[in-house]
Amino acid sequence: CGDVGFGKTEVAMRAAFKAIEGGKQVAVLCPTTVLCEQHERTFQQRMADYPVHVESLSRFKTGSQAKRICESVGSGKVDILIGTHRLLSGDVHFKDLGLVIVDEEQRFGVEHKNQLMRFRVTVDVLTLSATPIPRTLHMALMGLRDISSLTTPPAARRAIVTEVVPHDKDRIRRGIIRELNRDGQCFFVHNRVHNIHNVANELRTRVPEARIIVGHGQMKAHELEDVMLRFIRREADVLVCTTIIESGIDIPTANTMFIADADRFGLAELHQLRGRVGRYKHRAYCYLMLPDSRALTEVAAKRLSAIEQFSMLGAGFKIAMRDMEIRGAGNVIGPEQSGHIATVGYQMYCQLLEQATAELKHTPLKQTHLTHLDIGIAGALPKSYIPSDSHRMAAYRRINRATDRQQLKDIQKDLTDAYGALPATAQRLVDLAQLRIALTDLRVTKLKRHDADLIFETQHIQQLYEHLGDAPGSVRMVDPPGLNQPASIYFRPPPAYLEDETILPVLRKLLMGS
Repeated sequence: CGDVGFGKTEVAMRAAFKAIEGGKQVAVLCPTTVLCEQHERTFQQRMADYPVHVESLSRFKTGSQAKRICESVGSGKVDILIGTHRLLSGDVHFKDLGLVIVDEEQRFGVEHKNQLMRFRVTVDVLTLSATPIPRTLHMALMGLRDISSLTTPPAARRAIVTEVVPHDKDRIRRGIIRELNRDGQCFFVHNRVHNIHNVANELRTRVPEARIIVGHGQMKAHELEDVMLRFIRREADVLVCTTIIESGIDIPTANTMFIADADRFGLAELHQLRGRVGRYKHRAYCYLMLPDSRALTEVAAKRLSAIEQFSMLGAGFKIAMRDMEIRGAGNVIGPEQSGHIATVGYQMYCQLLEQATAELKHTPLKQTHLTHLDIGIAGALPKSYIPSDSHRMAAYRRINRATDRQQLKDIQKDLTDAYGALPATAQRLVDLAQLRIALTDLRVTKLKRHDADLIFETQHIQQLYEHLGDAPGSVRMVDPPGLNQPASIYFRPPPAYLEDETILPVLRKLLMGS
């Protein structure tokens, strides 16, 4: 998951190269023909110095060309095959496929993704998206899929100015003229093919100094290719088009966009369209224009409010989360990719799903609550150790969510690899987390320190007595357990053990044996 222009294609190219190094073939699935052609050029340019054979399959290819490519793929002569849904056809057979890359994952339905499952036994799958659909995001958040997030914007990238405005002809003219004055280009998105040429003619009348061309998905393949190439070569100033430009088109000189009837678009679609501008260091503008002829629905108003609010760099993940809140998380095992989790709420739904899954597998449900510690000792990750606020918060979150000692060891190893040896305060934080996990396993709900006593609260007295029985010091029970009420067991170690730097190792030895 990486925002538009944050380098998902770069990750895909590196992954593809690693797969080819291992002697495997790579399939790259894209939603549109235009993006397919762009990827073919990008991959060929990037791998020009290596013996890598890149081909593409789309409606831009003739029947004889497609047949020749399919034969080359079957014999293993093609290393990377880039294509639209054509890749899912029955006549495409790979000799030794190792990696499937799905670009713009949110543009594919469940059935298309299920067709990829025939590869899954022997193939790795990498999906790329700035705004994953609710169902996919939900599966990732639940741990059914791994998710990585690209959060660092390219150097000199600036946020896109996003405004929801009425359909104003004077504003459109001013926006186009401003872009022409700084030697740039514009997109005008009108998602209705039947009258798109009327819209283009109206713009030519309104802005006669601009060179305006039209592109849409119902054009013949060579016509559409010619239009896109003319715009890329800067032989036109304004491209009036449908959402065919939505996915992955990279034209750094185009930095102003007008979207007509913006209330008809989905959140992810608006974010993707907006991502076609602002791909270089210049300030970009995106105008979401509302129609005069009809009132906004409540859901459309929420979508437009969200897209206007989340216009900062790296907002794609936040938009996907808001989309899931508005539309619901869909059906994990069915075809629906969105839909409301009726009245129970997202977190409760996840807990119910986890319980049901554990029952079906006949596995005990892992306790997620951890013991509350109040022993006068604190740990922390200093800013001098992890300078980035977001990375530091992520490390805190991982330590807090760890539910066994092995997870903590892995976290500690990751921190050491990334930032060096843990300082004393960070080590103390990890030690406290280990202690909390050990007490949770002993079913102790709370441990607090009061003067010279350590007070354990638990309803499982015998298990705790076994651990404290041989310890130096005295053990006594003050409050016996009541109905659904924990007992309070007081443990008083020798005075020397209550020094702050000593008490943690002593408690760990008592409770964990090391």
